[in-house]
Amino acid sequence: MAWLYVIVGGLFETAFAVSLKESHGFTRLWPTLSFAVSVTVSMLLLGLGLRDIPVGTAYAVWTGIGAAGTAIVGMLFFEDPATFLRIAAIGLIVCGVILLNLAGGAAH
Repeated sequence: MAWLYVIVGGLFETAFAVSLKESHGFTRLWPTLSFAVSVTVSMLLLGLGLRDIPVGTAYAVWTGIGAAGTAIVGMLFFEDPATFLRIAAIGLIVCGVILLNLAGGAAH
C-alpha cells in the first residue's frame, strides 16, 4: 500500500505543478484551488508512503513521477518542445527510479 501512496502522490505532484502554471501567479481562482488541494493530497500521500519506504527512495520516486509527468503534460498540452533529449531525460528519470527501487527500496 505504501507504494500506491507514493505513486498516486507523485501524480498529484504533476497536478499541482500544472495547476500552479494555470493559476498565473495565484490570480485565477479555480487553478489556485486545484493547486492547494493537489499539493495537500500529494504531501499527505508521500507522508503515508514514508511510513514503510526509505525516505530517499520514496522521495526520488515521488519527485521522479512529478518531474516526468509534468514534462509529459507540458509537451502534450502546453507546447513544450518534445525533443529527443527531453524524452531521453524522462527515460533516465524512469530508469533512476527503477534502479533505486531495485537497490533496496522495498517496503518493510
